[in-house]
Amino acid sequence: MPKMKTHSGSKKRFRVTGTGHVKSGASHRRHFMRRRSQDTKRVSRQGLILFKTDGENIIKYFLPNA
Repeated sequence: MPKMKTHSGSKKRFRVTGTGHVKSGASHRRHFMRRRSQDTKRVSRQGLILFKTDGENIIKYFLPNA
């Protein structure tokens, strides 16, 4: 029986917390940051916790060993 492989792109983008939630980085952070307000930039520094169903799908299909 073959082993389940972890998706290489997903392990760089997502992290599973101790309580089982999936954490990811904020989007739209690469360029054009001078247009954004300081509040938007400050909030997007922190990661965000994905919704429960999205996190379950990521764990099921992309991070089975997490």
